[in-house]
Amino acid sequence: MQSNKRLFLFAGLFFSVVALVFAQEDKIRPLPIKAVEDSIQAPALPPSLSQDTVRTDSIRADSVPKKPALLLDKIKYKAKDYVKLSQKDQKVYLYNEAEIYYQDTELKAGIIILDYIKNEVYAGRLKDTLGNYSQLPYFKQGENVVIPDSIRFNFDTQKAVIWNSRTEQQAGLGQLGSDAMKVYAERTKKENDSVYFLSEGKLTTSKDTIDPDYYIRVRKAKFVPKKKVIAGFSNLYIVDVPTPIALPFAYFPLTVGRTAGIMMPTFGNDPDRGYFLQNAGYYLPINDYVDLTLTGDLYTNGSYGIRAQSVYAKRYRYRGNFNFRYENQIVSQKGFDDYSRGTIYNIQISHSQDQKANPNSRLSASVNLGSSQYYRNSLLQQNLALTQTNNLSSSISYSKTFPAYPSVNMSLTATHNQNTNTNVVDVTLPTLQAAMERVFPFAKRDGIKKGAIQNINFQYDLNARNSIRTNDEDFLTAKMFDDAKVGARHRIPISTNFKVAKYFSVTMGGNYEDIWTLQTFNQRFDPDTQTVVTDTISGFDRYNTYNFSASVGTTLYGTFTFGEDKKFQAIRHVMRPTVSYGYAPSFEQYYDEYLNEVSGNIVQYSRFQNTIYGAPSLGKSNALTFSLQNTLEAKVKDKDSTATEPKKIQLLNSLNFSTGYNFEADSLKISPVSMSGGTNLFKNKMSVNFGASLDPYAIDNNGRRINTFNIDNGGSLFRLTTARANISYNLSSKDFGKDRDKEEEEQDPYNGQNYVAASGGRTDDLFGTADNFNDSSFKNRDPDDIENPRYGAKIPWDLRLQYAATYSNSNRQNEFSNHSLMFSGNIELSPRWRVGASSGYDIRRKGFTVTQLRFERDLKSFVMRFNWTPFGDFKRWYFFIGIKSSILQDLKWENRSQPVRR
Repeated sequence: MQSNKRLFLFAGLFFSVVALVFAQEDKIRPLPIKAVEDSIQAPALPPSLSQDTVRTDSIRADSVPKKPALLLDKIKYKAKDYVKLSQKDQKVYLYNEAEIYYQDTELKAGIIILDYIKNEVYAGRLKDTLGNYSQLPYFKQGENVVIPDSIRFNFDTQKAVIWNSRTEQQAGLGQLGSDAMKVYAERTKKENDSVYFLSEGKLTTSKDTIDPDYYIRVRKAKFVPKKKVIAGFSNLYIVDVPTPIALPFAYFPLTVGRTAGIMMPTFGNDPDRGYFLQNAGYYLPINDYVDLTLTGDLYTNGSYGIRAQSVYAKRYRYRGNFNFRYENQIVSQKGFDDYSRGTIYNIQISHSQDQKANPNSRLSASVNLGSSQYYRNSLLQQNLALTQTNNLSSSISYSKTFPAYPSVNMSLTATHNQNTNTNVVDVTLPTLQAAMERVFPFAKRDGIKKGAIQNINFQYDLNARNSIRTNDEDFLTAKMFDDAKVGARHRIPISTNFKVAKYFSVTMGGNYEDIWTLQTFNQRFDPDTQTVVTDTISGFDRYNTYNFSASVGTTLYGTFTFGEDKKFQAIRHVMRPTVSYGYAPSFEQYYDEYLNEVSGNIVQYSRFQNTIYGAPSLGKSNALTFSLQNTLEAKVKDKDSTATEPKKIQLLNSLNFSTGYNFEADSLKISPVSMSGGTNLFKNKMSVNFGASLDPYAIDNNGRRINTFNIDNGGSLFRLTTARANISYNLSSKDFGKDRDKEEEEQDPYNGQNYVAASGGRTDDLFGTADNFNDSSFKNRDPDDIENPRYGAKIPWDLRLQYAATYSNSNRQNEFSNHSLMFSGNIELSPRWRVGASSGYDIRRKGFTVTQLRFERDLKSFVMRFNWTPFGDFKRWYFFIGIKSSILQDLKWENRSQPVRR
């Protein structure tokens, strides 16, 4: 029966089409044109051609192009309920899950009507008995998708009229992530493939497409997919309530990738500097590999700030960035007593080269330099977490490898180290290092080396540098080179190793050094001024030293078994004792002397003192050193019943002891015992590191060491002189979940950590976070993973604790030079509420460290953040509310207090 229905349907369609064709033929009428004889006579055939010759047309093809057919491809259509062809209306009706395909055009809807005479199609929704609509039209042409209530489209002109259209446009940074802009319009006219005209439209990035929590209403607009929206009068609506935020005309870029544009500033008022504009600027993508961001601040009292940032990257070659920040800070006005002016700056450079680019040479850079007080006095709000940074360091290096045997590695490095507390700056500009690989002269290159002779090897390395010590004021000026020290050190180490009695490893060797310098210093006593005068002698000079060493070590294993039925099945103790001996002669030939008439003493000095590599040792060195390394691990029963082997855990990562005995010393021959160790506890959640120094000798009333053992002076065997401990503990709600045994990559709960780490700060948030208000900490969360806060029991949280203590008792002072406890934590009170805090307490100074309280609210399309430092030198607060999407991130409101002037 079904086959007969198909046959009848096919026959009906066939006869309908035939009738349609004949109906068109009946309408043909002859044209009333009178025949006129042609006046042009045909030319006679040339005698060379016979009458039977067929003459070929010299024009192969008609030069006038033919008019293309109205339909360039077949129209494919189908529907679930029925397909009705009406000869009377010259239309095809498709009902329920109707679909039409033509070239790159795809149309799906509840009902579709195709006019095959006009080549026009109409699509609409279906309405049930309750008045609810379903199967909204889905119109796709190329990569553009529109979901309207109804649509009318012409296949010939490619024009369309769309009612209540909905389309989604991806815009943003392309590979770095993009946002979706939703475009709604009550009536849309499609002019061609790339231009749409909108009437009463809405623009939003809200995920709720039915009832968006905000939108920008545009009365009339021109919409170019994947490029832009140009609108007339536009204003912002929040929850369908109009706001006074409006523009007479607006431009919304919808391009995917990087595009040039203006960066909107932040407005505010500073009591010392007046009204200001902060972070105004311009973004410029120079090409596919480099971009440039220029921003600045302007204050009404004359203060200003300039910042430039450039990020560049080329795949499989290199990547890096450059940051320059400069601030001219003016307080008050000229003529007032509190007027002051100062400038601060900071430069950051990062460059890394892909190893595949050139395996034999490499250029890298990590630069962070500038004013010592930049982070503490900067007007930028994101530098709170860097106010505790005490050191700035930089390094730029180029290395080259010559692989031919023996291979040589060379590097040229410029370094910088700056103490922000003392303003002392140490620079090496540059350092040249060269090292030749080990050469075994008595063994084959590819063979196995056995015995002491075959293991004899030597190397050569060179270290030459120009060392500069200056201060923050003279840094990057010509004065910094006044006290530069230049020198070079050549070193040739020779060594061998072999086994003794099967279990003992013996290493023997020597080291030869040749030191070059371009400047030496002579000393003399001036009787006229009764002072010691130092004369600087410029010119090349050198000295050489040598030493010998030997060491023997072994490894001892001890295992304590408790039984396979116990939780702790066995404990393994590994000890690595080493005894070393070193000898170096006295290099008295490089020392001179003079008589200090004031003290009456003969003073020995070397002209190489205060040079870059110092002076050779005066006095023979003949010492024996002892060291002992310990590790402790255990085998425990695995909780997994399917495991066939016990699980190994580390109880003690290291516990090291070292001391020495100087044969040449006339007293105090035993060196203090140095102890250090560390371990991880609670599945690596807690890290413990400790160390101490134990002196076997006593001290007198003046705090000087005396040649008397402490135990013989009424004390213990050793006298504790220094001790240190550092304990950190990380804990989160994930540790108590079902997957607590699985290692997961730690996510930063707040943003800005990369900026802090690149600036030399901590990678965690114990000193607070950098404030990047345009980004949300909820961005990594799955938007569909929102539990009902009324019934949900999952409350994510994290906690970090760090304890640090340094004890000093070298002179019976019995005090803690450093004693502090720091903590930071975050908790999600609900799926859209997050609070956090970071602080610390200095137990020695009895005061709190930098304290920061953080509050954040996810408002779906918006984010609201409030950070507060309630007290201290960096007391301040910030408030921000704005759209999360990068497309409309300039729609924001921000208010803040200014840093306390110090």
